Amino acid sequence: MQDYHEFLDEVLIPDDVLQKRIAELGAEISRDYKGKDLLLVCILRGGVVFLTDLMRHISVPHSIDFMAVSSYGVGVRQHNAQSRITLDLNTDIINRNVLLVEDIVDSGYTIKAVLDFLSTRHPKSLRVCTLLDKAERRKINVPIHYRGFTIPDKFVFGYGLDIDEYYRNLPFIGVLSKEHYCPEA
Repeated sequence: MQDYHEFLDEVLIPDDVLQKRIAELGAEISRDYKGKDLLLVCILRGGVVFLTDLMRHISVPHSIDFMAVSSYGVGVRQHNAQSRITLDLNTDIINRNVLLVEDIVDSGYTIKAVLDFLSTRHPKSLRVCTLLDKAERRKINVPIHYRGFTIPDKFVFGYGLDIDEYYRNLPFIGVLSKEHYCPEA
């Protein structure tokens, strides 16, 4: 596997800026859910890095659970409007305040599928917190209640986001250089 420097075009969001905004999101969520039963549901795999940092900044008691949704294949940007739940929750969410924690929302198809799926289980509330919002690529309207950053339509990686399952460990959000980007790969 290549060193990421070979295909990094730019650091879009450096570590210190990420951490500052995540702390702000944690404070907002803490204020909004004060005195409420909060369940954070992380969408795997990309959301796990964001979740671990975010939950350290949430001061209200909360529990966590995980879901996995398949919508991208191996390759840089394969996507279709069909999403499939590959790992379901272990927690009963009836009458719970559920906050979905997602790494990135772009077309909206995946998060819409998760919202539709979970809403049938009658949570008290169901909201979305995303680190990155690629609003330019939105194909369907989805509610985003907490947003870290709105980013341009560029292929990003690092801080949980991958390139063919690698480079999730980087502490920043980087942009893939154009010569390495192939939208239909």
